[in-house]
Amino acid sequence: MTDEWRGWQEAAETALYGDGGFYRSPEGPAGHFRTSVHASPLFAAAVARLLAGTARELGTDRVDLVDLGAGRGELLTGVLAALPGNAPAGLVVRAYAVEIAARPPGLDPRIEWCAEPPQGVRGLLFANEWLDNVPTPVAETDADGVDRYVLVRTADGTERLGAPVTGADAEWLRRWWPSAGPGSRAEIGRPRDEAWARVVATLSEGLAVAVDYAHVREARPPFGTLTGFRAGREVRPVPDGSCDLTSHVALDACAAAGAGCGTEPEVVDQREALRGLGVSGERPSLALASTDPAAYVRALASAGEAAELTARGGLGNFGWLMQRVGASPSSPSGV
Repeated sequence: MTDEWRGWQEAAETALYGDGGFYRSPEGPAGHFRTSVHASPLFAAAVARLLAGTARELGTDRVDLVDLGAGRGELLTGVLAALPGNAPAGLVVRAYAVEIAARPPGLDPRIEWCAEPPQGVRGLLFANEWLDNVPTPVAETDADGVDRYVLVRTADGTERLGAPVTGADAEWLRRWWPSAGPGSRAEIGRPRDEAWARVVATLSEGLAVAVDYAHVREARPPFGTLTGFRAGREVRPVPDGSCDLTSHVALDACAAAGAGCGTEPEVVDQREALRGLGVSGERPSLALASTDPAAYVRALASAGEAAELTARGGLGNFGWLMQRVGASPSSPSGV
């Protein structure tokens, strides 16, 4: 990294994905933060049921599963393990992990590792906490009410204001994130909209799902959400490759960008989505404790994991953007 001033999009792109970037580190994302995938195998089981429902909707026993931003293959490994008991016997799944890092050793040989999403997919494309790591420009409104790009010094994260925001970025701000006044900030989500539209277009038929912390136009955070994570702790965002750089997603804007690829997109929170897929935080009956204590303990542990995945103010607040392409508008598996 060099000690130079750059726009946040360019700086974050290099810090996350360039040579020696954060997402090329051997420990992978799991070494720094915990997603729903790492929180409980119930999440992978829910995705397995969603995949099975998508196959039923498509009327096929051969289905593709694409994990976009696959980390080290944790979700796909979990889904393949969860398929027995959560999908019809005989369902053939072709699994693709899309990730810039090298294939990890010992990964299930059924998983195809690729740097770009495959084209012509027929099945389920799942992007868990991927859009929040698509770098965006950052804008701040100056004292005169002019939206300006925020520049950052790559060595230490110091910021200053740059040129006025113009063109497509300015149009995006006007439509999706109007200024809240001098000093307010916004992450310009246009690159994420374009990225989502591109990956939805790789589906020939099926369902694309993006899961992320999100906000909508009526409730944008006035100072943005850009932050960093390192070793499980939130840290000041510095684009030097030492930490994750993330910000919440304007998921409504992404939905609009992908709308032309299929049916009307749907956005629900994770709490609702997972409950529709059979994940509930309800405690088991106390009667089970007396008739089958071991089963009660297992059910209690499962309920605790489910409660974490669906908790208000936590993982349950994630948004699920669901976009169907070339399929029936009915929702698979209750979602």
